[in-house]
Amino acid sequence: MIRLGSTESLPQGWRWVDANSVMDVRDGTHDSPKSVDAGIPLVTSKNLVGGKIDFSTCNLITEDDHIAISKRSAVDDGDILYAMIGTIGNPVIVEKQFEFSIKNVALFKFGKSNQVYNRYIYHFLNSDLAIRQFESNSRGGTQKFVSLGNIRGLQIPLPPLAEQERIAAILDKADAIRRKRQQAIQLADDFLRAVFLEIFGDPVTNPKGWEVKKFGDVIDVLTDYHANGSYKTLVSNVTLLNEPNYAYMVRTTDLEKENFTESVKYIDQHAYEHLAKSKVFGGEIIINKIGSAGAVYLMPVLNRPVSLAMNQFLIRCNKLALNEFMFYQLKTESGSRELSKRVQGAVTKTITKDAVREVQIILPPLEQQSKFIEIANKIKDMRKRINESFGLNESNFNSLSQKAFSGQL
Repeated sequence: MIRLGSTESLPQGWRWVDANSVMDVRDGTHDSPKSVDAGIPLVTSKNLVGGKIDFSTCNLITEDDHIAISKRSAVDDGDILYAMIGTIGNPVIVEKQFEFSIKNVALFKFGKSNQVYNRYIYHFLNSDLAIRQFESNSRGGTQKFVSLGNIRGLQIPLPPLAEQERIAAILDKADAIRRKRQQAIQLADDFLRAVFLEIFGDPVTNPKGWEVKKFGDVIDVLTDYHANGSYKTLVSNVTLLNEPNYAYMVRTTDLEKENFTESVKYIDQHAYEHLAKSKVFGGEIIINKIGSAGAVYLMPVLNRPVSLAMNQFLIRCNKLALNEFMFYQLKTESGSRELSKRVQGAVTKTITKDAVREVQIILPPLEQQSKFIEIANKIKDMRKRINESFGLNESNFNSLSQKAFSGQL
């Protein structure tokens, strides 16, 4: 684990602590209890979503299995859960309404500790300072995970309890504003999808009788990072950099957060030119090929050299289709289903180039596609105004968080 205490100073009264020295840090079962039709939910990393537990997708286990797991990993009200496998993070403060068990999830227990406040720890786990520690110690290839030892060794800047409560209260208010902003943006995105369906109908049932093709028929370029050479060649020519350099390397996490300035990766000019087959200019469709396989993004224009990171496909359409129109089609519920049913793998989800090409799409005339994009651009402008009206975007919130955990708030 990164040793931060010796390199980063803290205000008087603060101290660096290992997580397990001030809390009881455990994890859930590593076994795979048999699923049953009626029983007790088994919460895994995938069930931690947006600060809450999504019980709707949990497998159910017997009461006997639950009791056995609870001997070591009983979850109580006020505990914090933290995803250890796949998408690392997504902390949740437990508001327990019924019994459940956990698997491959870290468990922060507070008990009668008078040293730490759970909401302070919750916000710290969401902070860039914690995320950087876990990212540097995560293991695995396509399926990332962080060990219990590294979670227990997480270094936390700990002020007195009253200061923890003050900081948490400020971040709670800021987070509430941020979530309202996210909800407003989501409504704008939902409205845009509804407009698409109103104009073109469902792409799968195709009630308006548009020409139907396979996605591959309208693709001009379908490429990825590994199109640029062998693993050995790529390792010797490409090094990811944390400090600003010649080109920016766009990753899924950047697209997901719509943040292309903070905690991003760079490459030098030699690497950028070596990755000639996966240069990004803006306006392309990007599809995840591993992990959250099938997730679709539209690349913004960043007005600087950009290269595609690993584990993604980059797509440019030919003269039959407009990139942005195809993006919105793939973002409809039907489009998402078409991609999802071509995803393979039980633990590590993947999708291939051939599978992407096989997705069924509707193909209205270019004139109709262009008219929709005009409407889409107006809605995107509205979305931008909504984003700016809240005055607290992801960048501002992250800056506030950094100040909070360095004692500058």
